[in-house]
Amino acid sequence: MMIDQTSMTLKNELHDLIEWLSMFGKTKNGGVTRLLYDAAWQKAQYGLKQKMEDMDLETRFDDAGNLFGRVSGRGEDKKVILTGSHVDTVVDGGKYDGAYGVLASTMAASRLFHLYGPPKQTIEAVSLCEEEGSRFPLSFWGSGTITGKYKMESAAGLLDRSGISLAEAMQSAGFGKGNYPQPVRQDIACFLETHIEQGRTLELEQKTWAPVSAIVGQRRYTISLTGESNHAGTTPMNRRHDAVFAASLMIAHAIQEASHQSNGLVATAGRVEADPNVPNVISGKCRFSLDVRHHELKVMDHFCEQALAFFKETADNLGIRIHVSKWMDAAPVKLDPRLTQMNLKIADHAGIPFRKMISGAGHDSQIFGTYCPTALMFVPSHLGISHSPSEYTRLADLEVGVRMLMKVLYQLAY
Repeated sequence: MMIDQTSMTLKNELHDLIEWLSMFGKTKNGGVTRLLYDAAWQKAQYGLKQKMEDMDLETRFDDAGNLFGRVSGRGEDKKVILTGSHVDTVVDGGKYDGAYGVLASTMAASRLFHLYGPPKQTIEAVSLCEEEGSRFPLSFWGSGTITGKYKMESAAGLLDRSGISLAEAMQSAGFGKGNYPQPVRQDIACFLETHIEQGRTLELEQKTWAPVSAIVGQRRYTISLTGESNHAGTTPMNRRHDAVFAASLMIAHAIQEASHQSNGLVATAGRVEADPNVPNVISGKCRFSLDVRHHELKVMDHFCEQALAFFKETADNLGIRIHVSKWMDAAPVKLDPRLTQMNLKIADHAGIPFRKMISGAGHDSQIFGTYCPTALMFVPSHLGISHSPSEYTRLADLEVGVRMLMKVLYQLAY
């Protein structure tokens, strides 16, 4: 592959684009809040459409609001190599998560076209309309509508915190009215996503790029415990039905058991709520969350079964009623081995520090990974910080991600 424009030119353009996109929804803390179909989202998505056209890509929306920038192929294979990420953010999030993958894909497709002309196979850069689940009670609306995981008709029954339905928000942004093609696609050959790691492995190991072989599965539970509220001073210890004490034993057990694993499993109890939550009353009710992740379904199944059995035994021993609600059950996804191996060879040939990884965070690639051959590639995150205004990746590492994506696209499309 020929050497493209100077490194400084690419870096400058990438820096300017990231800063430009971060202005849509910029917060007073220096973060970004850009929620599905809100005003900042609309300005960003329509602004990206113009940027794609300025870079000589053919643009179009689908009826869910996914944006595509196309470089048409000259060969007989009419299937599309799709590459991109999502444009939405969490509340007061960072300016790289999702946005970098959209911009990297747009730049890579445009630069390849200007260097080599039309590819043999069509390339489309995509700015997926939603991934984070920050406004409505679902995630992956963009990739889910493209792959058929979600139906457009389901939008009417999903409400945000203000009571606005997904369908209403979509239509107020100009979508969901049948004015654009339906989002579901049957012509995707593969999907490529470049993303910041959102962890610290690459930085600590001084690697600059990572093909991802799998994305972990996730189980999320809410554990609700009901004991008996009573006086903190007059109730003997052996006559208490303390919901907080029961929760503490359960949480400690789950975290300790996860810590003893040597297979990469992680467990988190990130939310705890007590009732009445005052210092001189034994809590009669307590709720806590449990998030369990691993890249092998059997490992996750075994851990969750053992943990829930302990929870129920503990509750019985303490005279506590327990209710377990499982509200998320995402299976692990293995990404395409052929693409992963190809990416490893490309990185080795490029002479950059790299390693193969498993993703502990969810990405649009896990939706596409069950639908078509999919590859996910990471660049480092400084200090592993993400979903925060402090999210940061060095410009040199961002540049590597764009150049490596160009190499991958060149091999696939040219």
